[in-house]
Amino acid sequence: MSLTVNLYYTGKGGSAQAFAREMEQSGLADRIRQEKGNERYEYFQPLNDSETIMLIDSWHDQQSLDLHHHSPMMKELAQLREKYDLHMKVERFKSIDVNANDDRYLRK
Repeated sequence: MSLTVNLYYTGKGGSAQAFAREMEQSGLADRIRQEKGNERYEYFQPLNDSETIMLIDSWHDQQSLDLHHHSPMMKELAQLREKYDLHMKVERFKSIDVNANDDRYLRK
């Protein structure tokens, strides 16, 4: 069972985009991707909100996510959030088995 957390980082004056760029350019995002249990760590921007960046953050299980939350990288991440004065909204999802009938709706 995977656990996915969507984090919406919102700021002003392009600060959310600058945060995501710094996460990528500093290598912090790549280090998080290398953590045991990380399955996905990708930033996206909603088309209808230029001041928000969404992070899709997926982990193998809750234990993997808990270990990440207690890693030294979280201090760096918190400092960047503060630097860019970001506010956050969170959504959590647990994976379920995909229904084989769903494939007929997908164009591949």
